[in-house]
Amino acid sequence: MTVSSAADEARHNVAKALEGKASQTPQAQVTALRAIAPARSGNIFEETIECLLQIVRLGIIPPGQRFPPERELAEQLGVSRATLREAISELQTAGWVNVRRGRGGGTFVSRTPATGAVQGAASGGGWGSPAADDAGFSVVEVEDTLTWRRVIEMGVAEVAAGQDLTAAQRGQLVAAMETSRQSSMAEYRRLDSQLHLTWAQVTGSPSLVRSMVESRTRANKLLERIPMIEPNLAHSHEQHQRIHTAILVGDPLGARTAMAEHLDGTASLLRGFLAEP
Repeated sequence: MTVSSAADEARHNVAKALEGKASQTPQAQVTALRAIAPARSGNIFEETIECLLQIVRLGIIPPGQRFPPERELAEQLGVSRATLREAISELQTAGWVNVRRGRGGGTFVSRTPATGAVQGAASGGGWGSPAADDAGFSVVEVEDTLTWRRVIEMGVAEVAAGQDLTAAQRGQLVAAMETSRQSSMAEYRRLDSQLHLTWAQVTGSPSLVRSMVESRTRANKLLERIPMIEPNLAHSHEQHQRIHTAILVGDPLGARTAMAEHLDGTASLLRGFLAEP
């Protein structure tokens, strides 16, 4: 299968995934993620690593859980098994995944991922570079991510609220909201990402889903560097509920306004903790 045909097939798969299933298996979510980040010629290995890291960062496969079998995962990602195996080997070296052999084996997401690994690779410091772990974020980097997030996620909320939602889509939204509301401190950020991705999915636009994935991936790289603050999480749950309600009742302006308030709260924390003077 060529890269082009694999990407076309993946786009078809994500269209099916966006038809309003009340819930998705991890395998279906992996397929959907691949479809919104299709391979581009010449960089298939690097893009496979990027996609696997997005799967881990966004919690599509939670810590301690197993990826689909190699053959199945390669088909879902639209890559060869050799490319997938090489990418997994690099992620294992970096500490993002564990590969277990024998009965009950497979590729598992590490329970304590090496959060600095991807920054180290991007900056030339190598996988899991100590320099990456100590790196800060400039004012420009923080503000660029926050601006991108504001434009994309406010737009997603507005468009989602303007859709004629099916019963299945409404069920999907309710399930994602309830799961996020009941999340523990340890699970909060993963389930928060899942909720935001669900809002993007009900827009019916693969381009908006792709943009939301990038927004969440960029935001999570910043959020990983700041502490979990319980009052802020409680406030976020309240804001999520307002966004959720506006989408369900078909109030685009209300959804956009509620999302803006939600993003502003997170932005204040990120600026305070991360932006250099």
